[in-house]
Amino acid sequence: METDRSWNDPVIAMQCVLVDTCGWVAVIESNLNIDKALLECSGIKQLAIIPRVLDELREIDGINLMIPMLLKKSILLDTPIEAGKHTDDQLFAVASNNKFPILTVDTELKRRLSRASLPWIEVIGRSHLRYVMS
Repeated sequence: METDRSWNDPVIAMQCVLVDTCGWVAVIESNLNIDKALLECSGIKQLAIIPRVLDELREIDGINLMIPMLLKKSILLDTPIEAGKHTDDQLFAVASNNKFPILTVDTELKRRLSRASLPWIEVIGRSHLRYVMS
């Protein structure tokens, strides 16, 4: 029987894109083909999410956020205990530790990433993604 190493296994040493709640909502609202758009802008297609983002997405009503598709395409990562309980702090900690870009449209989170010289991916003009290196 094959071992499933897709769930937060340190053996996996791949580049991932961390998904922020508002970044995923922006992708859904823009009807982007996330696989194609990520490959075109960053060369990365593996998504990663943290439990808090998943909780926030499940709390949003009134829009089909395609959460089952997101789960199928993503690795669920644990967050460091020292990162605290705020979603942005947890995303920032995971991004810092792994040098993963974050898919986000959150201005304050992008400012923090810029100050730390960490990359992010943003939805531009509701039509494509842009990879930003600070």
